[in-house]
Amino acid sequence: MSKNQEVITFGCRLNIYESEIIKKNLAKSGVDNVAVFNSCAVTRQAEKQVQQAIRKLKRQDPLKKIIVTGCAAQNNPSMFAAMPEVDKVIGNEEKLSDKYYHLGSERIAVNDIMSVKETANHMISSFEGRARAFIQVQNGCDHRCTFCMIPFGRGNSRSVPIGVIVEQVRTLVAGGYKEVVLTGVDVTAYGADLPGSPTFAQMIRRLLSLVPDLARLRLSSIDVAEIDDDLFQLMAHNKTLMPHFHISLQAGDDMILKRMKRRHNRDQVIEFCRTLRKIRPSVSFGADIIAGFPTETDAMFENTRRLISEAGIQYLHVFPYSEREGTPAARMPQVQMHIRKERAAILREEGHRELNKFFKQNIGRKVALLVEKNNIAHSESFIPVKLEGNFLSGQLLNAELIASDAEYMRAKVA
Repeated sequence: MSKNQEVITFGCRLNIYESEIIKKNLAKSGVDNVAVFNSCAVTRQAEKQVQQAIRKLKRQDPLKKIIVTGCAAQNNPSMFAAMPEVDKVIGNEEKLSDKYYHLGSERIAVNDIMSVKETANHMISSFEGRARAFIQVQNGCDHRCTFCMIPFGRGNSRSVPIGVIVEQVRTLVAGGYKEVVLTGVDVTAYGADLPGSPTFAQMIRRLLSLVPDLARLRLSSIDVAEIDDDLFQLMAHNKTLMPHFHISLQAGDDMILKRMKRRHNRDQVIEFCRTLRKIRPSVSFGADIIAGFPTETDAMFENTRRLISEAGIQYLHVFPYSEREGTPAARMPQVQMHIRKERAAILREEGHRELNKFFKQNIGRKVALLVEKNNIAHSESFIPVKLEGNFLSGQLLNAELIASDAEYMRAKVA
């Protein structure tokens, strides 16, 4: 990719992976002086951020050609095509092929994503500016949560064959990567569409046995309702699988979870976290939570707030509920926006308290740190550490955690 080609990425880890494919496609296309915006559609605010970034870039560089892709472009191509700054809009399937980056052809190239039955296989050998690598093992989602537009941007669930995953991870490990993250839209649904229906846990076991030199493996967001005993045993006992798990939680009140069409309840989440923590005391948890979902009362919100400490969840992604046109939740009685924002702020504060408590519990713990940019590193349980000195990105360091502040811990390197 030339210096006049750039990719601006929004949203999830799957987008990070796909942006590396986009970079390769841009290099093949030969299109010059172009920026590709790989968008997110998880909230209306996410879409607005993409639009604002497009306008800002065009003001800074009026001659820059702009292509928009990703979930927001897939779901609402006409919105971006109507922007005078945008030269072309391509869909989530089209962005994975180099032939759609040429300008001058049709302005919108967006296929029906529900017609896509397989995942495209792309070998990625490096991730620019990143110490850890991301690979796609699954895409799409068969569930229809009442608030969510993602299946309409990603299509139905489809899995990457185990052999392709193994080959990709081998390539990354040979290239020097110490840590790989398995990404997807609904990774714990892995395998149901493949011959023999391998489970997510079976795929992980196969991967780890065939790539024994992989130092660290992480999972992206998991669905508690889809964790079978085999996967739980891996989480509890396998040392290559890092002890940090991000839960697709969304709420901590059972009635709200039902209205969301989630498949877990609050007790399942609490039991999962408590049981795993007993076996693997160093484990940490993250969660996505929506504040102010339609019909959420003060008492329902309080159930969600209490769940954070009851389950011991340290790393929160909190979003005020965002209406998505065409979803069932958008037709439910809405909570006022200022209440959504107030509740989101309360949840974030609760998360900060849990994180700082977790930091203090880990003072004196010996850890292995993966060094990233600007001398920031992460431990096995994803504790962020600010290092003193000069270290190379991608290094693994043995260290002892010695102090903490609001955002980071400090460490003494062995």
